[in-house]
Amino acid sequence: MDGIIVIDKEKGITSRDVVNDLVHIFHTKKVGHTGTLDPLATGVLVCTIGKYTKLGEILTSTYKEYIAEFKLGIKTDTYDIEGAILEENNVALTKEEIINAIMSFKGKYMQEVPIYSSVKVNGKKLYDYARSNKEVLLPKREVDIKELEILSIEENTIKIKCLVSKGTYIRSLINDIGNYLKCGAIMTNLRRIKQGIFNIEDSYQIEDVRNGKYKFINILDVIDYKKIEVDDFLYSKIKNGSILENRYNTDIVAFIKDNKLIAIYEEYAKDKTKMKPWKML
Repeated sequence: MDGIIVIDKEKGITSRDVVNDLVHIFHTKKVGHTGTLDPLATGVLVCTIGKYTKLGEILTSTYKEYIAEFKLGIKTDTYDIEGAILEENNVALTKEEIINAIMSFKGKYMQEVPIYSSVKVNGKKLYDYARSNKEVLLPKREVDIKELEILSIEENTIKIKCLVSKGTYIRSLINDIGNYLKCGAIMTNLRRIKQGIFNIEDSYQIEDVRNGKYKFINILDVIDYKKIEVDDFLYSKIKNGSILENRYNTDIVAFIKDNKLIAIYEEYAKDKTKMKPWKML
């Protein structure tokens, strides 16, 4: 069984818990997902089954959209409501100051990775450093807050909607806003409503999937590469992983046989007149 399915992850469970549920439902160990959601978060979790687990890299290189809620005046070690409180501060800010601070983060900036994350430094996950109280230099990476909208401000509680690049931590964005305002801020709620072309409207609850009330997404509707239907001769060459002539005027080609994706080839770096296998299905 091969497929892509969008799960609406519930609050209080891990992304791995969702994968484990799908393993049992579909009776296969080949299940993956394309972007971790913290237990606090809900929403779009794109899951791959069977051969399509090989395509996770393709499906993750997209922008993600979130609705997030946060509270000013508090700092925690995890940057969210579930962490240990480090500071509590009075908030004496005008609505205009809060709006200006939030909107100043629209665009690209260097974001520090939170210590409570699975990013590795020197082969060790950052949350392992945190749990053993060991100091570590937190890496920074450029993120893009492509769209940012303030949905509501009620006293010290704020709701925003944002479209962000891969690798952006929303709780880090909120922590950075709190630092900018010099009062601290923690994420209290997070819902992912979109990842690339995958929308929350296309998602299923795990219980729906258990009851057979779901549809897989066709991979050919997802990939945006040039698609080429192959004949038997070309199919045999692709099946054997052969290097091909690049006759397609593009650097990536998806090859299809009987309306099924069989391989994705990419331009050969050493010789751009050739193409080599990238993903074989």
